[in-house]
Amino acid sequence: MIVVEDVWKSYGRQVLFEGISFKINRRERIGVVGRNGHGKTTLFRLIAGLEEPDRGQIIRPKKYLIGYVEQEPRFEAATVFEEAARFRRPEEADETWQVEKVLAGLGFKTKDFALPPSALSGGFQVRLNLARALLAPYDLLLLDEPNNYLDITSLRWLARYLLEWPGELMLITHDRHFMDTVVTDILGIHRRKVKKIKGNTEKYYQQIALEEETYEKTRINDERKRKEMEIFINRFRAKARLANLVQSRIKTLAKMEKKEKLEKLETLDFSFRYEPYFGKYVLSLNEVTFGYEPGKPLIQNFSLTVGPRDRVFIIGPNGYGKTTLVKLMAGLIKPQKGEVNIPPKVSLGLYEQSGLATLNEERTVLEEVMAADPQGDPQRARQICGTMMFEGDKALKKIAVLSGGEKSRVLLAKILARPVNLLILDEPTNHLDLESCDALLTALDNFEGAVVMVTHNEMILRALAERLVVFQGGRITVYEMDYNHFLEKVGWEEEKELKASLKQEERVEKPILSRKLWRRLRSEIIVAKSVALKPIEEKISELEKRIEKGEAEIQSLKEAIIEASRQGKGQEIGELTKKWRSLKKEIDSLWEEMDKWLKIYEAKKAEFENKLRELDLSLETTVKTKTSSSSSSISSD
Repeated sequence: MIVVEDVWKSYGRQVLFEGISFKINRRERIGVVGRNGHGKTTLFRLIAGLEEPDRGQIIRPKKYLIGYVEQEPRFEAATVFEEAARFRRPEEADETWQVEKVLAGLGFKTKDFALPPSALSGGFQVRLNLARALLAPYDLLLLDEPNNYLDITSLRWLARYLLEWPGELMLITHDRHFMDTVVTDILGIHRRKVKKIKGNTEKYYQQIALEEETYEKTRINDERKRKEMEIFINRFRAKARLANLVQSRIKTLAKMEKKEKLEKLETLDFSFRYEPYFGKYVLSLNEVTFGYEPGKPLIQNFSLTVGPRDRVFIIGPNGYGKTTLVKLMAGLIKPQKGEVNIPPKVSLGLYEQSGLATLNEERTVLEEVMAADPQGDPQRARQICGTMMFEGDKALKKIAVLSGGEKSRVLLAKILARPVNLLILDEPTNHLDLESCDALLTALDNFEGAVVMVTHNEMILRALAERLVVFQGGRITVYEMDYNHFLEKVGWEEEKELKASLKQEERVEKPILSRKLWRRLRSEIIVAKSVALKPIEEKISELEKRIEKGEAEIQSLKEAIIEASRQGKGQEIGELTKKWRSLKKEIDSLWEEMDKWLKIYEAKKAEFENKLRELDLSLETTVKTKTSSSSSSISSD
């Protein structure tokens, strides 16, 4: 368990944390949320020991290994495979299947294993860095935006892998669906404090909203009472006969804690302006072919028509041509064969991955937004800057000093500068925080025109996609269905292949049960047992607490009934008895539910214990067989 105790941290005038405290308990997977710049990465660096708090302390157990996966990896081994396995335990050195499993899950091909890490692209170097961390024997894993450079199939694999992570985990990500799939707890950084809750992001944000609403109502009510008391004191201070009442109010006023009005937090809140359009389609591709190498087309004979209200999402593994297709659609590159047609009255809003580099670093945010619509109203450009969290003097910041997330908001602001009826967006969420992704989803949902978008964010896919352009298996297929139906009816080929290879591996390895294989299988059963039993244990614990609380209330009611009997309060006895009976019935029901869950728990536990016993017997049999074979061999000699 790690304990963060009364930690303060600031950089100059920017205060990130004011006396934050929380614990990381055994087997917790914690999602860390908060706006960009509010200290998520700093918190990770403090926990990892890479920075020190200004005040307070972070208590780590002895020999507790913390792995912090940074975005800028450094490699030392000669090959990808050796680098991935570099920090593994010595006794696991021969168990290559684990390394192969993780590398394959993160999108590496077998031919990549022998490559030097320096030969990989930047994105695959980040993946290798992540693979190395997943294979190391860390007790706590700190993952800061692991989604960066991962495609949709790798993200889905990573989510499944992290669900079985045997230690503790802290995760920062802009993908709410990914976070909610993986974590058990949410730790929110909010107003320089932290709040940790069991559950998902929705529960956390609902709780924060409720607490702030309650705080504000209480503050307004207290302010009203304060003013009433001040008026009373000022009006009757000189009245001798009311001196006691005046003094009483003065004392009450002195004791009242003055609640400060909550500081207004910057929030991304915008909508795309719609240019009315009455044509049959906004974009069409007819038999389009394109490739960067002769004889190796990335896109071949591809056709698609996009209607004025369509929601078309382009998905698939990285490197298969999604961004190339976007560039063809937007007219940034010309097809080698076929044609792309955008009708003259279509107004296009384009967000491309390389767009950050196209921003003029010498301009201010305001100048860059105004450049998107030179004939536009400067006051409107100011308003757009404000909606994208560049209020006041922030709109006068140079592009050169902005972070990646801020530059992403500038690109979106440029699209807002003029009305459009077709949005083509290539992974616009990459540099946005979770709250900004939510704002983008809302803006897209409310947009009246057509949307064509590349994304790996499954929350956005599930919420908005109506048609899919899917890259997989060396081909591009258009599916007239939403993402949920795609997963149900078609699915990802990479996942099917990975499952098939793992099953084949199990079939190959099963006959020979070495001690290494036995340790691996035993470890997997123990992890699966923990994952299966933990929610049942939590349910039983919750029922125990409710029963304990109910029985304490029953005891109090019994004492109250006895006291009422002594005093002859017949009506009160009747009311208390009614409450006692109702509570007794509720507790009986809780005991029945407890009995049901205990039976489920014992059955599940027995199932896993049987698996462990069978595994141990298999090892015993193998050892005996080997010993017998060895003895026979000696005898015959």
